[in-house]
Amino acid sequence: MTSTNDIRRSFLDYFASNGHEAVPSAPLVPHNDPTLMFTNAGMVPFKNVFTGLEKRSYTRAASSQKCVRAGGKHNDLDNVGYTARHHTFFEMLGNFSFGDYFKEQAITHAWTLLTSDWGLAKDRLTVTVYHTDDEAFGLWQKIAGLPDERIIRIATKDNFWSMGDNGPCGPCSEIFYDHGDHIFGGPPGSPDEDGDRFVEIWNLVFMQHEQEAGEIVRDLPRPSIDTGMGLERIAAVMQGVHDNYDTDTFRALIAASEELTGTKAVDGQKASHRVIADHLRSAGFLMADGVLPANEGRGYVLRRIMRRAMRHAHLLGAKDPLMHRLVPALVAEMGGAYPELLRAQPLLVETLEREETRFRQTLDKGLKLLDEATAGMGEGATLAGDVAFRLYDTYGFPYDLTEDALRTQGIGVDRAGFDAAMAQQKAAARAAWKGSGDKASDDIWFDIAERFGATEFIGYSSDEGEGEVVAIVHDGAEVDGLSAGQNGIILTNQTPFYGESGGQMGDAGTMSGAGGFAAMVSDTGKPLGRLHTHQVSVTAGSVRVGDAVKLSVDSARRDRLRANHSATHLLHAALREHLGAHVTQKGSMVAEDRLRFDFSHPKAVSADEIARIEADVNAQVRGNDAVTTRLMTPDDAIAAGAMALFGEKYGDEVRVLSMGRATDKSYSVELCGGTHVRALGDIGLIKVVSESAVSSGVRRIEALTGEAARQYLGGREEALKVAAATLKTTPDEVPSRVAALSDALRKAERELAEAKKALALGGGGAAGAPVASVEQVNGIGFLAQIVEGLDPKGLRATVDEMKGRVGSGVAVLVAVNDGRASIAVGVTDDATGKANAVDLVKAGVAALGGQGGGGRPDMAQGGGPDGSAAQAAVDAVKAALVG
Repeated sequence: MTSTNDIRRSFLDYFASNGHEAVPSAPLVPHNDPTLMFTNAGMVPFKNVFTGLEKRSYTRAASSQKCVRAGGKHNDLDNVGYTARHHTFFEMLGNFSFGDYFKEQAITHAWTLLTSDWGLAKDRLTVTVYHTDDEAFGLWQKIAGLPDERIIRIATKDNFWSMGDNGPCGPCSEIFYDHGDHIFGGPPGSPDEDGDRFVEIWNLVFMQHEQEAGEIVRDLPRPSIDTGMGLERIAAVMQGVHDNYDTDTFRALIAASEELTGTKAVDGQKASHRVIADHLRSAGFLMADGVLPANEGRGYVLRRIMRRAMRHAHLLGAKDPLMHRLVPALVAEMGGAYPELLRAQPLLVETLEREETRFRQTLDKGLKLLDEATAGMGEGATLAGDVAFRLYDTYGFPYDLTEDALRTQGIGVDRAGFDAAMAQQKAAARAAWKGSGDKASDDIWFDIAERFGATEFIGYSSDEGEGEVVAIVHDGAEVDGLSAGQNGIILTNQTPFYGESGGQMGDAGTMSGAGGFAAMVSDTGKPLGRLHTHQVSVTAGSVRVGDAVKLSVDSARRDRLRANHSATHLLHAALREHLGAHVTQKGSMVAEDRLRFDFSHPKAVSADEIARIEADVNAQVRGNDAVTTRLMTPDDAIAAGAMALFGEKYGDEVRVLSMGRATDKSYSVELCGGTHVRALGDIGLIKVVSESAVSSGVRRIEALTGEAARQYLGGREEALKVAAATLKTTPDEVPSRVAALSDALRKAERELAEAKKALALGGGGAAGAPVASVEQVNGIGFLAQIVEGLDPKGLRATVDEMKGRVGSGVAVLVAVNDGRASIAVGVTDDATGKANAVDLVKAGVAALGGQGGGGRPDMAQGGGPDGSAAQAAVDAVKAALVG
């Protein structure tokens, strides 16, 4: 049997030997393409080559491309596990010609590889062509010798490909494999074409036209070829099986799942094992390519995939987290072809275990709610949308997980009701939001923007400029002017003031004009993303709409903002370098005195990692390379390697900031509209001052630059000197001296705790009259003691030892600390039928002025604010024992 790994290798070898560049798979996160969630086809990494935006050193290529289809337009998630050929993760084998060869050579390569190199029976192969593509029809006759009845003309869009309404397009030719008449189904184009007998294994796209607005307008001067063949499908054919899940890779993963769950992939359990195997692949490869579980975007799709697999593990009876224990099997099967999987193995294990542990905390409760909500429902019934939303909102059940859970019962889910509940929650959140406090409404900004257009920003090259006042807003309404003593918002046709956006705070400075007009600009906003609004306080004179004004940015403040913004870019690059490509920006704040950067990462960044990151970015600062800016189209910028943010909307022209120096490229290249230093040396110094968690899978670092960083370090140095003087040692010896004192303190605390414990057990006490000997109360042994300064941990331990002294009965210990009191009651095992520690401790807690108290029948604890009532608490327990 030919293994899947061998098939992949032989495909690439064949095309390499025929003049093609064997190109490694691109990541599942499309390289700087914010419009696409995941790489979902083999041609995605070559999109810019096909459109002419990018040139490469080769005109022929072949690849085995990792793909995920689990969200948006291309979504196979719901069908996975229940069909023979649906997957969330798959590999697409493909060969490509960028204006090199065309139809004849593409068909020749496909037929030669399938029939000569791989030995597929020619009489099992049928092809389709677009109904008007006579050239392809004739070439299949000529090259393959196929009879007319096995070259089927198809008039639907299935045999015509386009990249969108604009750009390259052309007819397709698909190759089908006939699994035999023992399987239901007919050839393509027939009434039974949806059966499983004829399976498409290879699609050849002939890019020969260009279209505009969905209409073909011209032929391409240099036609191209894009082909795609699912590795899982061709592996099934070559391994003599009809089902992709019966191929070697899936059999190995399913076998591991069977072993760990103690169940077999048969009957009702077959779908669960298949879901686990498929989702393990997609989750593993997504994390290896930098995606981490989150509540939005790509991270939420990953979490949906994980939780669907985790529910199926639960169905199979797995009592403990399962998915992370399957990672070694995945790496063993696919790590050879994809070394990134091997490198990411620790991350995969850690993340899967953490996610499944967390989900299992709510899974049983959610399933219980689902069972209660569907009790009495029969096939064809529908679960209410608000219930599905509650499962999502409270128990973490993605909508499709609920749908999947009800699938075998034939119960549907009200999607419209779910969406309505989601919309209602979002509306309530919007209504609860108090806004920024700016009295001017969006309506004003829309009206001003419609009349005057966008503000022209002239502050990249200068901190000063002149502008004409086009609008003034005061107390939420447009006015004609402002006078001394008044505050308001002034808009000019152009400005050097940067409006707050992209995480960077707005500029401050001054505004002046004729007649002695002067105003302080305290902040600059950017409503609608295109207006620059100056928040002003008029200190002298007056200003009116139509006046010419001079605008002067506070240069010193802007320099600090520039330094912090450029430092943010450097830190982003360093975090990706040291922690991995999964690091992506989740938020930022660039102020004049500090910077904050939020990023995806599953755990705390260690002190050693921070030290290495600091060393790298400060090396770039010392290098003092110039920061370069280029204006480009978004597509050109992305093709040049600039980092873009998924979901971000970019205009027709973007600024590409390059800074620093790596081995053969810039250290950092990002799309950014903010203001930056002219050379990295202007930053002076970068110091990370904190690292913390923001939410699950999101970390935050805060840093200082320049003078603020130096002052911070100076303060730390001064504190170290003071500590050294206090400890009567040198600054270098402070750590060892503190460690020694810490050890001594812990030893003293242990000795003190032992002394207090001995005091309690020995009968001495300092608060109230101690009861130090065992007495009989209502026929039950009773020992009580009052002590001072015993902590809760010591309290429990001491009561346990007092129970030993009682032998059979009840032990009571009250500890007084700073005027308050804690009480613990212990009951020996043989006495729990006569006395309950929880009931007794509640009586003592009430005497101390507290409420509640709880624990187990043999040990309970509580407390109250009145330490002076310690003896009363002992008496109350005794009274409760008497009954």
